Amino acid sequence: MVEASVQFGQYAPALRTILHLSDTHLLAGGALHGPGIDTEEHLATTLRLIERMQPRPDALVFTGDLTDLGEPEAYRRLQELVEPVAEAIGAPIVWVAGNHDERPAMREHLLGIEATDEPLDAVHDLGGLRLIALDTTVPGWHHGDLSDRQLEWLGEQLREPAPLGTILALHHPPIPSPLPLFDILELRDQTRLARVIGGSDVRAILAGHLHYSTSATFAGVPVSVASSTCYGMNLGRPALEVNGFDAGQSFHLVHIYDSTITHAVVPVVDAPTGDYFSAEWVARMAQLSPEDRLQAFSRKRA
Repeated sequence: MVEASVQFGQYAPALRTILHLSDTHLLAGGALHGPGIDTEEHLATTLRLIERMQPRPDALVFTGDLTDLGEPEAYRRLQELVEPVAEAIGAPIVWVAGNHDERPAMREHLLGIEATDEPLDAVHDLGGLRLIALDTTVPGWHHGDLSDRQLEWLGEQLREPAPLGTILALHHPPIPSPLPLFDILELRDQTRLARVIGGSDVRAILAGHLHYSTSATFAGVPVSVASSTCYGMNLGRPALEVNGFDAGQSFHLVHIYDSTITHAVVPVVDAPTGDYFSAEWVARMAQLSPEDRLQAFSRKRA
């Protein structure tokens, strides 16, 4: 597991780091999405950014709508794009199903398992951090739901706490949206899920589906919704006029600490950055005492 190398404040470096991506919506043959959105190129741009990131993450988590039509070729292409990057940075991949995915094709052509309609629920151990992928999809529909059997299975997994706690990753976020049309496609009967996770060691819920970044709480648990690598939703328009646009692509950088979990939005842009905080600057700060560091960096100049 990779840690940051410098601590200047009161928090020790993060125990684990996760990259939370969502809604890649890949299409077979490199086809464009809707009004000419190149979903494959947007994903490739995202992966090039991830390859350069330091420190390396402990996992890549994709919260659904991996493909747009559930095409076998699209799943194979997704695998071709993502797996070499994950191998290069030494991070496992957690795939979560979304409403645009098709379970049989996803099972066979992405996961290499039997092509059935069984839910794609799974448990991943990230060095003591338990990550549970929960399949909220309903075959043939775009709204989300969880069966009694799935909720019973989830309860069994949560019976014993994990050393670093548990994170749930699902596609349909159990939170309200200001966009009325999303009400139709939300996760149904969310109180049942709340009863299962209440009082458990679940520390965070990762989700997608909305194509915009947002956060909330559910059953006392923080919920973080990542936007999309495909296209964003412009919430600056009136709620009944919001539509997707070829902008706002991003993913989340999730840091797990002893006492909290943070979720930072990472924009997928190619723009120059300043170079003030160089490696040399950090090294100089590291040589100073905490008091001298405050004088050098925190003290306002006349």
